[in-house]
Amino acid sequence: MKAIMGPLMAIVVGMIMVILDSTVMNIALPTLMDDFKSTVNTMQWSITAYTLALSAVIPLAGWLTDRFGAKRVFLITIFLFTAGSILCSFAATPEQLIIYRVIQGIGGGMVQPIGMAIIFKLAPPNKQGAVMGMLGIPMMLGPALGPVLGGYLLEYATWHWIFLINLPIGIIAILVGLKYLPKVERKTVPTLDFWGMLLAPIAFATLSYAVSEGGKDWGSTNTIVSLIVGIVALVLFIIVEFLHKQPLLELRVFKSADFTIGIVASWLMTMGLFGSFLFVPMYMQQVFHYEPLKTGFMILPQVAMTGLFMPIGGRLFDRFGARIVSTVGIALVAAGLFYMSQIQADSGAGYVITATMIMGAGMGLSMMPVNTHILKVAPRRLVGRVTPLTSAAQQVVVSFAVAGLASYMGTRIEDHMAATKGDAAVSLVSAFGDTFFVAGCIAVAGALLAILLRRPKAVKDDDAASDQANAPVMIGH
Repeated sequence: MKAIMGPLMAIVVGMIMVILDSTVMNIALPTLMDDFKSTVNTMQWSITAYTLALSAVIPLAGWLTDRFGAKRVFLITIFLFTAGSILCSFAATPEQLIIYRVIQGIGGGMVQPIGMAIIFKLAPPNKQGAVMGMLGIPMMLGPALGPVLGGYLLEYATWHWIFLINLPIGIIAILVGLKYLPKVERKTVPTLDFWGMLLAPIAFATLSYAVSEGGKDWGSTNTIVSLIVGIVALVLFIIVEFLHKQPLLELRVFKSADFTIGIVASWLMTMGLFGSFLFVPMYMQQVFHYEPLKTGFMILPQVAMTGLFMPIGGRLFDRFGARIVSTVGIALVAAGLFYMSQIQADSGAGYVITATMIMGAGMGLSMMPVNTHILKVAPRRLVGRVTPLTSAAQQVVVSFAVAGLASYMGTRIEDHMAATKGDAAVSLVSAFGDTFFVAGCIAVAGALLAILLRRPKAVKDDDAASDQANAPVMIGH
């Protein structure tokens, strides 16, 4: 175990840096809007572009590590993320920040899958569970510390420091990685799915742009053109993936109805949850006029409830399967969002905390059962390709949710301004309520779909052995 502590330290530091940065942005968005004198519809692209970049590189992690070696690729990704962070801190326009966030995303997207693959292979067979559990530390600390750290830096320094703080962390991760990460032999790799790699970002980026523009006017030239380009690129991407022997994303798993139902339910839950992750901090800062640090502390109860209910969800899944637990969990997410949709300017902090705690409990209950169900119902021969598919798809769904909900809220503000004859305060509160309501409806659709989840058939011994053999590949390939 002592031999693995050095590599584990390097990977945990890198993962904490990436996860912290992702959660900080939700707190920072109102400050960035004020500083750049921009709108939520424009500034949300600093999040959307980042998630799209993540989705583009996650499937490449396995191929790149086999081709160039895990240590080299991991260190390069940390360097790219750190360099992108420095560039973000010097951004002078929203457009510059969006471009630099793409650089961050290209680096950040591969840190977790590559790091997990390295540690899994280094861990002693009888200690793999304990060692992999240590990688859960940054996954829990990031969402908890990110909003508070971001709030502190925004309140007592400037927004530039939410990016500059990654410089010393990145340097530490690189130095520790250079010293302790083992050199892994390169492997013979299949032909890279070049057309898949090219078409996927085009399809997802143009469709996200179409969703964003469609929130304002579905009949505009920009919306129609980007929608056509996105659909054509998506169709071509699907064809290419089915024809390629080693596709970028293994879309054949969607032939399983149980898998498709599970992953779509997961997508709908994720889209609904971003109604809280992105817009609750914005509401507290723009309507309640809370400082960023206070806003960060207000989010902690939601994180605590998620952590509390995750093990409960796991135990209930083992006993009852995914259907009941996931349906109840996603329904709680919807209930919290509907509760938030009724909020008023004078509702107070207790109202928000109650709503977010309900959503946190729902997220904790449903997250593990849904994800485990997806792996269990995937066809045995394709199970090793499921993790990169689900990880990349989740980032794409997040980008659609952020673009669509932000655009919808901007449109509703304009509509309410016209209806109230320019009452900005009332219009803002009403627009937030409308947005939370739509997010709640999306979550309801996910809960209804979760009702269709079925227990997977018992796995035969030889299949189980095959799955165990595939486990390292699931994480890194």
